[in-house]
Amino acid sequence: MNWGLGPLPALLLGISAAGAWADGGDPVRGERVFQYCYSCHSVQPGETNLQGPNLHGIVGGRIASQEGFSYSPALRAFAPREERWSEDLLDLYLTAPYKLVPKTSMAFPVLRRRMSAPT
Repeated sequence: MNWGLGPLPALLLGISAAGAWADGGDPVRGERVFQYCYSCHSVQPGETNLQGPNLHGIVGGRIASQEGFSYSPALRAFAPREERWSEDLLDLYLTAPYKLVPKTSMAFPVLRRRMSAPT
């Protein structure tokens, strides 16, 4: 996985910091890009007062499972097929949410997947 975001968002989401650095991520750019996520999601444990579900520890977590959050029918239907978020599955979802889960309610304008480290 390489969103080119660097280790800060990766750490917040429970992704290996070593992996983020190895992928050539830019922590400053990552923090800036991740601000788009903060408009709907929190990464603070237990915080649930935003439009999207809490992302703390999402890697390895069950899909569409946060208590008290109303997931779209599309994501609820997708959850039994995949069960848990992996780094690769999140990579696919964040780069093309509507391709992976048609009719999802995630309205993010899509991250571009970075295939190599910046020069």
